[in-house]
Amino acid sequence: MNNKICDLLKIKSPIISGGMVWCSGWKLASAVSNQGGLGLIGAGSMLPDVLREHIKKCKQATNNTFGVNIPMMNPNSSIHIDIVIEEKVKVVFTSAGNPATYTKKLKDNGIIVVHVVANEKFALKAQDAGVDAIVCEGFEAGGHNGKEETTTLVLINQLAGKLNIPIIVAGGIATGEQILAMMVLGAEGVQIGSLFAASKESSAHDNFKKAVIDAKEGDTMLFLRKLSPTRLLKGGHYDKIQAAEQRGASKEELLGIIGKGKTKLGMFEGDMEEGELEIGQVSSMINEILSVEEIFAKLRKEYSEALARMSSISKSI
Repeated sequence: MNNKICDLLKIKSPIISGGMVWCSGWKLASAVSNQGGLGLIGAGSMLPDVLREHIKKCKQATNNTFGVNIPMMNPNSSIHIDIVIEEKVKVVFTSAGNPATYTKKLKDNGIIVVHVVANEKFALKAQDAGVDAIVCEGFEAGGHNGKEETTTLVLINQLAGKLNIPIIVAGGIATGEQILAMMVLGAEGVQIGSLFAASKESSAHDNFKKAVIDAKEGDTMLFLRKLSPTRLLKGGHYDKIQAAEQRGASKEELLGIIGKGKTKLGMFEGDMEEGELEIGQVSSMINEILSVEEIFAKLRKEYSEALARMSSISKSI
């Protein structure tokens, strides 16, 4: 496929993997890039030396373009920026912060910059900051979400036509039909998280992957609205947060419950009772652990079949 995102990122397929903490290491990123998409290394859960190691290994595992996702709220974000420049990474996705902070520095070093937003205000702000594209992420997505709780369907339709830069859509996408729908609404690409989080190449623990494919409708909920809205899979840690929020816990008490290392404990170490389990609403549609190659084959088949069905749809409503 040739479109603005494929041309910008020098990729063959407008499918981008999420830069997910504890899931998106070099194995997943290189596998996605080898399929013609854009694989992202998730720097949010990596110390600087670990990030550099993953970048080097990804270079060895693929000849195609890959990128790094850098959450700006991470205390090591400035060091991570220097590392991607030193290692000549071609694409950086920034999130959870002001896009103006690092965009010029990255672009001055020849790096393509994409910023993740959850509302129109920050989409326009990112465009003004000079980013090359944005990811508009609906509240169906796993992990941290926008306080507006705007759905993917509403957000892409709201932004299409208002921006001069390409739009990538994220949140609630796990099938070829959903990819086609986003393209019809004005997206130039899609970013997929949950489906790749449960893939064979994901660095997440097998316990977490099993919990994802076992998830049913309603098994993820958005919590921590007083802090930063976060979509979690129900479980032991979720129950503690739910109970605290229902009794009106303060921000300080919620921070104490969350603690440090809970995401690593759940997603990377496989503690389903005490760990935090971040995953998207679309997990209820993921029923098996597939390789990245199998995922791409599935998405391409579903996309082609959905596109063929379009010819039989009535041209009037």
